[in-house]
Amino acid sequence: SYIIYCTLYSQHSKGSDLSEEDDKNKLAYCVTDIPPWYLCIILGIQHCLTAFGGIIAIPLILSQGLCLQHDSLTQGHLISTIFFVSGVCTLLQVTFGIRLPILQGGTFTLLAPSMAMLSMPEWTCPAWTQNASLVNATSPEYVEVWQSRMRALQGSIMVGSLFQVLVGFSGLIGLFMRFIGPLTIAPTISLIGLSLYDSAGMNAGNHWGISTMTTALIILFSQYLRHIPVPFPTYSKTKKLHTTKIYIFQILPVLLGITLSWLICYIFTISDVLPSQPGQYGYLARTDLKGDVIVQAPWFRFPYPGQWGLPTVSLAGVVGILAGVISSMIESVGDYHACARLSGAPPPPKHAINRGIGIEGLGCLLAGAWGTGNGTTSYSENVGALGITKVGSRMVIIAGGVLLIIMGLFGKIGAIFTTIPTPVVGGMFLVMFGVISAAGVSNLQYADMNSSRNIFIFGFSMFSGLVIPNWIFKNPDAIATGIRLDQLLQVLLTTSMFVGGFFGFFLDNTIPGTKRERGIIAWNKIHLDDSSNTLESSEVYNLPFGISSCLSSYTWVRYVPFLPLNAPSSQDKPGVDSLEAKKQPGKPEPSHIIRSVAL
Repeated sequence: SYIIYCTLYSQHSKGSDLSEEDDKNKLAYCVTDIPPWYLCIILGIQHCLTAFGGIIAIPLILSQGLCLQHDSLTQGHLISTIFFVSGVCTLLQVTFGIRLPILQGGTFTLLAPSMAMLSMPEWTCPAWTQNASLVNATSPEYVEVWQSRMRALQGSIMVGSLFQVLVGFSGLIGLFMRFIGPLTIAPTISLIGLSLYDSAGMNAGNHWGISTMTTALIILFSQYLRHIPVPFPTYSKTKKLHTTKIYIFQILPVLLGITLSWLICYIFTISDVLPSQPGQYGYLARTDLKGDVIVQAPWFRFPYPGQWGLPTVSLAGVVGILAGVISSMIESVGDYHACARLSGAPPPPKHAINRGIGIEGLGCLLAGAWGTGNGTTSYSENVGALGITKVGSRMVIIAGGVLLIIMGLFGKIGAIFTTIPTPVVGGMFLVMFGVISAAGVSNLQYADMNSSRNIFIFGFSMFSGLVIPNWIFKNPDAIATGIRLDQLLQVLLTTSMFVGGFFGFFLDNTIPGTKRERGIIAWNKIHLDDSSNTLESSEVYNLPFGISSCLSSYTWVRYVPFLPLNAPSSQDKPGVDSLEAKKQPGKPEPSHIIRSVAL
């Protein structure tokens, strides 16, 4: 049964060798387990903090294209909105979607086409919005400037997300995966990070000393100190007050790096080390520039659909967003399989993957309607956190989703994040965008990179994805066909991930090569591995609240791609009802893991 699968999860590659290493790798809680309520809250907070860097980075980057650089209050509203929507989408995904412990949040795959759309001549920010002294955040003229851009972005995201809903609930994702392999995904994902180098440089360049310090701290915590435990005082009924070693640097490197740099900037500000004149180098590293934002922000603010006005739609924006949506779908399929392995669940069956992709599309639709300026996707960072904490319970992610909703309802929380000095944000971007680029390249492990064919495809795709958008940016009037396709071509050819992904897809599917050489065999083994309709699979992936049982008597269910087929109920096999029942005698309970993740 599923419980046996969960218990033996960490032993599948070691046979019966129950060493101390096996005990360390054993999961404390599996997918269907329900930890104590206080553990759910504490671990939910940790997952929120893990996703914190990626979630707040997106509104901060978008604010440049939306002409909001000098309107910190609106930036705070955007951060609160994306927190709220991420929480709602997380609850939908864990409850009705893939049903694995996987957090939802903003996606960088939609950021590149969004910035390309906002860089078009008709959406270029007026010069006066770049001058803080000329910006009146409450004036109707300024509000219309940024809201008109946001509404255009919302409409494009909402229409583009309908494609993901269709692909997910119709089961077409399997067809897509047959033609899209590592040589398509690698340049697409890598160019997301590489295309944002200008944003990272602009933020970091406001004070290279502070940004370098932030980068160095994140690297120190995440790479050099990640295997060094820190003792923390802990209390338990058996051992009373004692110390427990926690790998705090491995769990929260980004948060620790930003917080420490933020603190140092505050010390430099109150001691007048940083310049106080707006025109001087390093002025933007001060922490008192946006102090009034926290005072102005409301304590409670409920985000709602259409809060920026009625969305508008442009063909160019929709097609650009589609490129990001396709990349997001394929990346999420990989996250589902990784999450299943780390949480001790069976491989996700096709109906669960279809439902997960469909719910992600629905999440993008909600994000567009609420006006985050972005969509939602599964967070790989939180999938990795499962391997660190050894807690794979989906109740923890549900608690994290509720906490994100609560954070989105309190305006002061979003306002606090807008006060992070821009050089600190730039230092975080240097690490984050570099990791995204490397994550794309890591997909090449499935392909034969000794093949001159593959080297040519990847190299040409990457280089074209950098050269063509850069030339179009410098020559915006070069595309003048005289028909309505000008805007469409402008957006597509300035989106690096589309250009690189298109060449990778076209060349990989037209240049002769074996499936093994292309990496398709290894890729499909990882991403398309399916589990049969077994008891352990149904306990994890079936719909909640007895919906699957109610539908099992209908024959038409087998023709619906996102509904599970009839499977034996867990009640048919008594004696398998808890993890405790299947623990091997004499095997110690992993209480040290539980206490560590709780603290």
